[in-house]
Amino acid sequence: MLGAVRRGLVSSNTVLERIMPLLTPAAIVVGVMNEASLLPLTWLVPWIFAGMTLIGSLKSSFRDLFTVLARPQKLLILFIILHIVMPLIGWLAAILFFPGDPYTVTGYVLLFAIPTGVVSVVWVSMHGGNIALTLALILIDTLLSPLIVPATLYLLMGASVQMDAGEMMRGLLWMVVLPSVAGMLLNQFTKGKISTVCGPPLAPFVKVGLFTVVSINGASIARYLKHPDGKLALIIAVTFVTVALGYVIGAVVSRRLHYDYANTVAVQFNSGMRNLSAGAVLAVRYFPPAVALPVISGMLFQQILAACSGMFIRSRVRRLQQARSAAVLPGASASPDSPGM
Repeated sequence: MLGAVRRGLVSSNTVLERIMPLLTPAAIVVGVMNEASLLPLTWLVPWIFAGMTLIGSLKSSFRDLFTVLARPQKLLILFIILHIVMPLIGWLAAILFFPGDPYTVTGYVLLFAIPTGVVSVVWVSMHGGNIALTLALILIDTLLSPLIVPATLYLLMGASVQMDAGEMMRGLLWMVVLPSVAGMLLNQFTKGKISTVCGPPLAPFVKVGLFTVVSINGASIARYLKHPDGKLALIIAVTFVTVALGYVIGAVVSRRLHYDYANTVAVQFNSGMRNLSAGAVLAVRYFPPAVALPVISGMLFQQILAACSGMFIRSRVRRLQQARSAAVLPGASASPDSPGM
């Protein structure tokens, strides 16, 4: 009986992974269409998100962390992209297109100040990327988020928007940091068994939790989405371009630094992915609703852009393999190693 339940959960997770690009846009639609019934459930969001983070952190281990920290160059490159380059791009784009609108500008800064997304593990593993680098980045970025997020908002926004930095730090500590540490300790104490035994059957609950959180947060800003105007259309367009730039910058940096295939995949996805569900929770809980619009609009595109990024990676691999095959002399065989990018 338990075996059948486990197989069913694993199979459902496979289906959910296939429809990931459509999951968050569909959740926003559900939230907008069910505003009245979902708004009273807002108090559940931090609890659901903490559970999602705990499950997602069961794969993390001290060994992976120390392995990456021993050679931190790629980790530092990712931190520069995530927390210097992209917040500046978001801030400059918002100032250019929304001058005199501090709430929308704050939304774009928050969009790119939040840590990389746990779901990036799914995309990196699907495309054979460096899982150790990804898990180490997620863990360190998550643990530092109570400092990085308020600091980025303060440096770029200053006193333009009132915010309770201390309360925000406590929220991040509860929703993100403590569950991550708990998952890592469980992995350590069980010597990785909990990830192997419990990880696969629990994985679909992360996707269901993500759908629920996005739906409830979508209900919180439904009044904006139900009455679209030119400003909302511009927000969606600017968000699409700036979020896409994250993936593009990751791909360009990887190519310029001549990373191998596994590291290229990890850098490309992690440069573009953000923990947007956490960002939406922060925006809804600690800021006026207008701040949440850029973050929520990012949810429309992030998974779709991740899928496009994966298609780009596969297309480039095929081109490199064809070029390598064409360059092989008659009678010789191509190298079986994964192609560099």
